[in-house]
Amino acid sequence: MIWTVPNILTVLRLLAAPGIAAAFLLLMRPYADWVALILFLLASVTDWFDGYLARAWNQTTKLGTMLDPIADKAMVVIALAVLIGLSSLSPWLLFPATLILFREVFVSGLREFLGDTAGTLKVTKLAKWKTTVQMVAITVLLAHGLVEHYFGMAVFGMDNAMVDAILSGAEQDELGLRSLRDGVSWTAHGGVALLWLAALLTLITGFDYFRKAMPYLKG
Repeated sequence: MIWTVPNILTVLRLLAAPGIAAAFLLLMRPYADWVALILFLLASVTDWFDGYLARAWNQTTKLGTMLDPIADKAMVVIALAVLIGLSSLSPWLLFPATLILFREVFVSGLREFLGDTAGTLKVTKLAKWKTTVQMVAITVLLAHGLVEHYFGMAVFGMDNAMVDAILSGAEQDELGLRSLRDGVSWTAHGGVALLWLAALLTLITGFDYFRKAMPYLKG
């Protein structure tokens, strides 16, 4: 195995994937949310960075080619599992996440079956966009947990009448409750919308891969 800088970044990204789940098992919130969000953001950045360095430095290796998609899938799968658990199996997250996970398993199975001819299922530009949308959606949803926590802390001890008065503008908003409320709303709805968009792109790219594999599946 060749331990180039791009390969090291890929391995670190792969190791960071279970760290997202471990954060919520070992730490109290919001520390777990912060660790999970930072790990996922760093992993998302290295996903682009290691590929760029491998091409720029001519350090593309079989190890990196093999580990890169595994690291991407591990990050997405584990992060989605954590988010679904935190949402108490919300159907708004569970359904698109199921579509995404089904596609990943299906395409991985296709590539394994095709073996030496798996090169016909090369990553397309749309598939790269799909991965980007997935990463952004998961980042926004992880951030939602943080914003929701700080909004809850800000209103702790207030009665409902006071909270309503501040949010309506009748009382001065010294704690930034309106900004936090807007943040809770935007991260929740925005994250879900992006995840559904990722699921749609996932289905389109999955069908495209299946169509390309069809000639090798006949008989």
